[in-house]
Amino acid sequence: MVALVPTEAHGDERGALLNFIEAQRAAIRRAAHGLTEEQAASRPSASELSLSGLIKHVAEVELNWLRLAQQRPNERQRTQETWGDAFRLTEEETIPAILDFWAGVAKETEEFARSVPSLDDTFPLPRAPWFPEGGRVSVRWMLLHLVQEGARHAGHADIVRESLDGRTSFELIAAEQGR
Repeated sequence: MVALVPTEAHGDERGALLNFIEAQRAAIRRAAHGLTEEQAASRPSASELSLSGLIKHVAEVELNWLRLAQQRPNERQRTQETWGDAFRLTEEETIPAILDFWAGVAKETEEFARSVPSLDDTFPLPRAPWFPEGGRVSVRWMLLHLVQEGARHAGHADIVRESLDGRTSFELIAAEQGR
């Protein structure tokens, strides 16, 4: 059964932020529930996004922010040549494999968020036209950004799923719960 609210909602700020991030992850995963690899890779709406591509993109974005906060190299860093591969599964990738990868990233994100001395700790932003020169953000900002990123793409995922078979993630929850 998939719950909209976690069974145990931690009252501390770190727990609350992690619960909100996980709620968005769950919404994205739920949108792909029961689909074949082919259905999840299809692009039934006006967008170029597919459900499998969204899952991969959100997992890689989370990893990128985690590595920035940890100030470690990103082992899946995209280049200009591989940027498009961040939005689709390549021939050797499957939804279960990407979900496993994302679960590992999620576990690492939680461990990092719980171990950092303060959510006020900051880390440098990379050089990019959309970031201020010499900019820094806090771990709290990063976690809130992951909520925002997840929510944006959970909405995309619902639209793509609904375009596929007319079902939304809320209908999938209700069906699982026998309602």
